[in-house]
Order: sequence, then structure tokens, then C-alpha cells
Amino acid sequence: MEQVFAPWRIDWIERPDKSEDVDGCVFCAFAERDDDRTNKVVARSDHAFVLLNNYPYNPGHAMVIPHQHTGDYRDLDEPVLTDHARLKQRTIEAMETALRPQGYNAGLNLGGGAAGGSIDDHLHTHVVPRWEGDTNFMPVISETQVIVEAVEDTYDRLHEGFAEQDGATIPDEDSAVEFV
Repeated sequence: MEQVFAPWRIDWIERPDKSEDVDGCVFCAFAERDDDRTNKVVARSDHAFVLLNNYPYNPGHAMVIPHQHTGDYRDLDEPVLTDHARLKQRTIEAMETALRPQGYNAGLNLGGGAAGGSIDDHLHTHVVPRWEGDTNFMPVISETQVIVEAVEDTYDRLHEGFAEQDGATIPDEDSAVEFV
């Protein structure tokens, strides 16, 4: 039997309400919740927010999500498009400061299952920091992925990376960094 030690997962497994009390869209629910740190919302702007992925491909795997609920990229008007794009830039800058990756994968899964996405009714851009050698024999041979850092630790590092940027404000220690 092969084992991978992932102690941060116990918080997810033992959470009191496994249904997450989400009626409708999970991204809309995360955008409206108050406790950003618990919900892994690390940054916010007028029209979008940054959420760490609960099932990251690599440490720092984040999603930049417009507040507007749509699965069609063509529905976004210019202020939302511009804000979403600027928050993607800020996400890359925060990752650069906090994680120092050697590269990035960034993209949208548009079209649901055919495009590889699991949530197709609320578009979101994945930003995944990459390092040379981060894909090794584990996913290729044993279909096992190793994440080397707890999501909570990554949250703290990225939060600090966002906080260092011009125009950043932090309402309190448990809130996302805000850009207005």
C-alpha cells in the first residue's frame, strides 16, 4: 500500500458541515462569505476575487473568479474583464513574491466537461505556479500527487505577497487583501 502524508486534509475531512451549506453556485457562495481566511479567499477587487484551490496541482494553485455568475466568457463587460485581468496580474505578482516559481500555467476551462472543467456555470481562471521537476514519477507511475505545502501555509505566504502590492488594504487579519 502506498501512502502520502497530507495532514492539512484532516480539516477538510472533519469539517462540521460537509454539504458546505451551498445552494447554487459554490463560487458565488465563497464570494459572499465573511471569513476569507477559513474559506481561502486571499484577495478581492471590485469585480473579482482570488480563491486557493482545495485540491491544488501545486502549492499556490489559485483561481481568479469574477463575481459575475456566468459560464460564458463573452458575457463579461469591459470593467469586469479589465478587473479580472488585473487581478490575474496581481496574483502572478503575489506568487512571484511569495513562492518564486520558475513558470506558470494559467487558463480557463470553458465548456464544462468537454474542456476538463468541473464547474462550468461560473467561469474562473486557474493560475498554477510551476517549478522545473515539479512533475515527477509519482503522478506518472503511481497516479499519486504530492503537494509539498499545506494550503493554509500557502494562504499566509500569498496573502503577504498580495499585501505588499501598491493599493493593497487589509481590513483585518482574517480578511482577504483588497484592491479598490
